[in-house]
Amino acid sequence: MAKLVFGMNQSLDGYVDHMAFGPSPTLFRHFIGEARAQAGSVYGRRVYELMRYWDDEHPEWDEDRQAFAAAWRRQPKWVVSRTLTSVGPNASLVEGDLAGAMRKLKAEYDGEIEVAGPDLARSLTELGLIDEYRIYLHPVVLGHGTPYFAGPRPPLRLMAHDRIGEDVIRLRYVPA
Repeated sequence: MAKLVFGMNQSLDGYVDHMAFGPSPTLFRHFIGEARAQAGSVYGRRVYELMRYWDDEHPEWDEDRQAFAAAWRRQPKWVVSRTLTSVGPNASLVEGDLAGAMRKLKAEYDGEIEVAGPDLARSLTELGLIDEYRIYLHPVVLGHGTPYFAGPRPPLRLMAHDRIGEDVIRLRYVPA
């Protein structure tokens, strides 16, 4: 049975913003390994549209970006959207019963399925379907933006913590 894992880069004050800060080369390589190991990814519309960047070839990419793109393209993607009518390669639209669709994915796959985006994670948290939260804590203070937890904060239990690179701490939590 697969588990749903919500992980994102987060500022010290709790916000996610890929335009304000991003991964170091060391953390980016970590994310390549994560993408290679995942059974797939579940996206909300906005994050999926951002990630579609990896569908296209970019001749200026270095080896790490090429490796991430290959890992991302390989894995199945499920897109939760009320407005999209089609999605790109190796992707499927999730329509209708979100809880039922996610339970079916968890039953049909093994390994980890990434949950991408705080709004989608909020919905799945409210349904009790997130199995693990991974916060990649960066030494950045934004003061505003989209919070990592877009809804009520679930009771959590710390399972592990480790340092990635010089300045990022990964915190792994499960629902308490």
